[in-house]
Amino acid sequence: MNKYTETQIKHTYEQLIEAWNSRNAEAMARLFTETGESIGFDGSMSKGPQEIHAHLDPIFENHPTAPFVYKIKEVRLIGEEAAIVRAIAGMIPPGESDLKPEVNTHHTLVVVLKDEQWKIDLFQNTPAQFHGRPELVEQMTEELRRQL
Repeated sequence: MNKYTETQIKHTYEQLIEAWNSRNAEAMARLFTETGESIGFDGSMSKGPQEIHAHLDPIFENHPTAPFVYKIKEVRLIGEEAAIVRAIAGMIPPGESDLKPEVNTHHTLVVVLKDEQWKIDLFQNTPAQFHGRPELVEQMTEELRRQL
């Protein structure tokens, strides 16, 4: 994969994080394909930009969502017009200064090239709780702290 393509793909993920961190449901929804799916931290599913927007808008309006701190771990092409982005992310709750390890997560995106633009076809936000392995939670939290 050339650096230009990798940069474009990473930028799509970074736009997703920026939209979340600025609590902008419309900007997040615009990043998805017409059949794109979002699977939230709690397992909720939304399909298509309109449904994704409708799901996120009340969350941003009614809850003080925490911003993400992230690290992209991998970008892998699947053919010439699709890729997987894998990242880790954590959150710093409003009014606090450190990550809350209980909400660390793995982010997985499948992006596709549509009209010369990388769009999200799947975003999955999976809790990284590592049941029974607290050392892995701490390791991930430390890796994310280095991103601050």
